[in-house]
Amino acid sequence: MILTVTPNPSLDRTYEVPALERGEVLRATTDRMDPGGKGVNVSRAVAAAGHRTVAVLPLGGAPGALVAELLAAEGIEVAQVPVAGHTRSNISVAEPDGTLTKINATGPELTAAESELLLSTIRTHSAAADWIACCGSLPPGLAPEWYAALVAGAHGAGVRIALDTSGPSLLAALPERPDVVKPNADELAQAVGRPLATVGDAVKAAEELRELGAAAVLASLGADGQLLVAEDGTYFASAPVETVRSNVGAGDASLAGFLAAGGTGPDALRAAVAHGAAAVQLPGSVMPAPQDLDLAAVTLTAEVPLDRVLTEQGSPR
Repeated sequence: MILTVTPNPSLDRTYEVPALERGEVLRATTDRMDPGGKGVNVSRAVAAAGHRTVAVLPLGGAPGALVAELLAAEGIEVAQVPVAGHTRSNISVAEPDGTLTKINATGPELTAAESELLLSTIRTHSAAADWIACCGSLPPGLAPEWYAALVAGAHGAGVRIALDTSGPSLLAALPERPDVVKPNADELAQAVGRPLATVGDAVKAAEELRELGAAAVLASLGADGQLLVAEDGTYFASAPVETVRSNVGAGDASLAGFLAAGGTGPDALRAAVAHGAAAVQLPGSVMPAPQDLDLAAVTLTAEVPLDRVLTEQGSPR
C-alpha cells in the first residue's frame, strides 16, 4: 500500500484552447475537473495501476468535499482531515502545442491544531504502508521543517518515504535522510544554487543532494529523460513522446510508477519513465492505466550521457 500525503490539495480545472490570447474571450474546446495536488495525483496513478493507496488530505468547504467525492469515484481511500479554510481551486490552460499556463491558488492556512491532526492521521495509517509519498508545496501555517518532522516520524515507524517538494522544504528534510527525493531540473538547480546545462551537471547536483542526506535522487529532466542516482549506481532512461497534450501530473505519475515498481533500481526507473511518457499524452491530469504504458519504448542505460545538453528544465516528466 502506498500512503500519500498532500498538505495543500486542490480542485483542478483544465481548459484546452486553440490559442491563449491575453485580454480576449476564449472558447475552450474541452474542459475537465479533477482532484489535484501532487500526492493526490500519485494516489490516482497508483490506483489506476491496480494497487491500494490511501490519500491523506486536509479538506475544507465545498471544493474539499468535491475533491473527496471525485477521489472516491476513482476507488481511492481518502483519510480526510477537516480544516476550517476552503480547499484551493487551480486553473490550467492547455494549447495544442503542449504549452500549459497554470494559475495556482495559495491554499488555506492551517492552524496548529489542524497541523497536529494531519500528522496524527498520517501516523494512524502509516502502519499499513509500504511507502509514504509526501508531495507538493506546504500551505500557509506549516513551516518548511514540517516535512522534515514527517520524514523522521516515518523512519521511526519503519516506513520508507519519498519526498517530492522543493526549496526550503526540501533542504530542511534532507538531513532526515528521505529514501527518495524527486526534483525536476529546475528544482534540482535551485537546491544546489546554480544552473544545470548538461546531464552531467544534473548528475553532480543529484550527488550533492545525496551527500546532504537523500538516499536516492530520482530527477526529471523534461523531454531529455530521467536520472536515478543511488548507492547502487547512476542510471539514465528516456522514452519517445509523439504528442504532448498536457504535462499536469506527469511527474506525479512518474513517482507513482517508480514506487509501485518497488522504488529502487533500474526497473523502477523504467516504470517511472513509462508512466511519465504516457501521462503527457493524456488530457488534463488524467493518470495512465496499464494499457497506456509502453515499457518496451523506454531506453535505459548505466552509460549516462553526461555531455548531453539539457533542452528544457523543469518539465514534470
